[in-house]
Amino acid sequence: INDAPTRFGGYQPENFLRVYHGEVSIETALQQSLNVPAVAVLDGVGAARFAARLKQAGVKYLYETDDGRPGLAIALGGGGISLFDLVTLYRGLASGGRVRPLSRRARETVPGGGRVMSRMAAWYLTRILESAPPPDAGVAAQATRRPHPIAYKTGTSYGFRDAWAVGYDGGYTVGIWVGRADGTPSPGQYGRKTAAPI
Repeated sequence: INDAPTRFGGYQPENFLRVYHGEVSIETALQQSLNVPAVAVLDGVGAARFAARLKQAGVKYLYETDDGRPGLAIALGGGGISLFDLVTLYRGLASGGRVRPLSRRARETVPGGGRVMSRMAAWYLTRILESAPPPDAGVAAQATRRPHPIAYKTGTSYGFRDAWAVGYDGGYTVGIWVGRADGTPSPGQYGRKTAAPI
């Protein structure tokens, strides 16, 4: 996929570091959180179709558009999702693409959920996220008592307001959010540096 400055109608996303790499694999684009390829993929799928899948799975996503409809910026977090719902989605990846809503209390049954992607797509996505290089302050799987791969993804919101990381291994799914409760920026704090090591 091409990672280069691109305009999608009136929207022109930029990579986090404003550096572009030209032709890259989907694996590299995902592992390095390259924004332009992410928007290009969503443009091919369709923002409304993607949003409908999230809704079908029982995930609440708030759109920051004038008309309340999803735009391509949702590929980059251009809206709002709770950490609870984000962990729910990644748990769905760990479960072969089928989302089962989380409960907030032990032995609580929560209705709903649905498939967000095929079992094969979830398998491929998990392999890509498992092969991502560990964060600088992280512990390599080989250094643990029971080495096994952990699939993980990080993110940073616009203006350094949120840094997050979600990881899963099939048995557990863990989400970390680092930020300020009042939403003010934390310059220099981003997902890979701040949340992933936790």
